[in-house]
Amino acid sequence: MDPVILDLDEKGDFVDPENGKPVSSAAVPGFLASWLLVPPSATDIVVFVHGWRNTRHTAERRARKFFELVETHCGNGYPALQPWSGHYVIIRWPSMSSASQAGYRRIRDRAHAMTTDGRAADALGQLLGYLNAQRQLPGSPTTLRNPNGQYLHCVGHSFGGRFIVEAVQAAADKRPPLLGWNRGNPQYPYTVDTLLIFQMAAAPDIFTGRFDRVLHDAPINGPIVLTTSRSDRATGLWHRKAEGAPGIGHVGALEPKQHITATTLRETTSAYQHAELDQRIVNVDASWRYRRGHFWRPAGAHSDIWYPESAHLLLSLADLAR
Repeated sequence: MDPVILDLDEKGDFVDPENGKPVSSAAVPGFLASWLLVPPSATDIVVFVHGWRNTRHTAERRARKFFELVETHCGNGYPALQPWSGHYVIIRWPSMSSASQAGYRRIRDRAHAMTTDGRAADALGQLLGYLNAQRQLPGSPTTLRNPNGQYLHCVGHSFGGRFIVEAVQAAADKRPPLLGWNRGNPQYPYTVDTLLIFQMAAAPDIFTGRFDRVLHDAPINGPIVLTTSRSDRATGLWHRKAEGAPGIGHVGALEPKQHITATTLRETTSAYQHAELDQRIVNVDASWRYRRGHFWRPAGAHSDIWYPESAHLLLSLADLAR
């Protein structure tokens, strides 16, 4: 496993690792072609975007830890994933601040600016489009288990989840074949097959406002899966102080109710059923597992997600997308 690492600067532009300079929008396709090649042997592409309070080193270390968990458990209990050959991409961005209300506000504002005034959404949208062009698209529903089909999974943590949703919306411009999840709505030719966000730092009603389009008219094929934990102090205490209400990572998405269902994070020996995940938004209560965080740690269990059960959730979604 040798993940590709791509960096964004504070304006949301990719950074050329050779000279440290931002990559212009026009140069992004050539940049990606030089640094990100999808091997034909890959069955699944996993893009990971980290969250609050990560240095470049810790962002890479934690993403690698998650990928290692996926690799360790990919052979157990996922019949449609045999074989599994993952190709992994890490997106890093400047997320470090003090573990305080002021620090949380500063990174919240930066993440927002990077996707509104800046180019993070467009840059990541170009990345998803590039990956779609490079991958071998899965076939029609009768050939979904073709091992030559390459599935695209996006995973975010904290504010990284906001980046991913913004990118999916920014890339909404074409129509796809129907894949594993039967939505009955017009689809896109390039789709994100799995969108999994751990402990999302966003308002619980954001899918009725800023992210409304992703529920109805965006290139995402499967559900939007959001983990929650009552021990997540960052999206509980700090999000409430900064925005007036607890964040999704603490209470889950609350609106629009007609598109939301809920389940519990399962142990690795317990399979998820298609029906319990077959909704636009799925809140996954992980309070029993994501609970470590001493009282003196302001973020609580916000980053306590590095468990086999987290990999099991992603692999289950990948398996059900076939």
